[in-house]
Amino acid sequence: MSATPRLYVAPDLAEGGDLVLDGDQAHYLTRVMRLEAGDPVRVFNGRHGEFEAALTGSTKSTASLRLSARVREQAAVPDLWLLFAPLKKARTDFLVEKAVELGAAEILPVLTERTDADTVRVDRLQRLAIEAAEQTERLDVPPVREAIKLHTVLQQWSDDRILIFADEAGDDQGRPWGGEAGKAIPMADVLRGLPDGPAAILVGPEGGFSTAERKRLRELPFVRPVGLGPRILRAETAAAAALSLWQAVRGDWRA
Repeated sequence: MSATPRLYVAPDLAEGGDLVLDGDQAHYLTRVMRLEAGDPVRVFNGRHGEFEAALTGSTKSTASLRLSARVREQAAVPDLWLLFAPLKKARTDFLVEKAVELGAAEILPVLTERTDADTVRVDRLQRLAIEAAEQTERLDVPPVREAIKLHTVLQQWSDDRILIFADEAGDDQGRPWGGEAGKAIPMADVLRGLPDGPAAILVGPEGGFSTAERKRLRELPFVRPVGLGPRILRAETAAAAALSLWQAVRGDWRA
């Protein structure tokens, strides 16, 4: 990893342009990193690629940059969304960070019957997504959407986007986690049979989806139930595992 500070910025970027940063970004460059005039910075905005820049001056509250060469052209990530039921704070933070690292194009909190969180601070999660993108060399920052109820998401869903549903349960209501009857096909096997195109992964809450939610999901033509192995995974682990499998089989981890 380069030691040069790397920042996501909102304005348009072009060779020879100037930027004035304020707030936390200015503080980071001038107080935390202690940059001086002429020191290098890298910036990206999710639209115009990544540019080299240099600090040209600073005040108590601002830092000025001059852009030089574009060092990376803008590149899109695969069109893969992650839908997840929010967890407690630290675990949701971990999930969002790993979703960014693993290339999710959008991140959507969904409220299920067993969702284990009272509130979702989307503004804070978006800041975490920005930090993760800065640290992991992404050229874009995935948006974190406002939390929405699962049934509303399903009502509004576009049929051309496959929804890969992490279904850890079986159909036998008298057995723990539904036993083995009706278990979903392993995710890697399902993915190999899918065409390239828009997709999304749905991971449920810690207690799993309710019987009614699971039944509804399995009835929808755009849903593909998948299994993630013989062990019950924590929700954040399931999200990371599913994203990794998708990227390896259908995404940008392929040769």
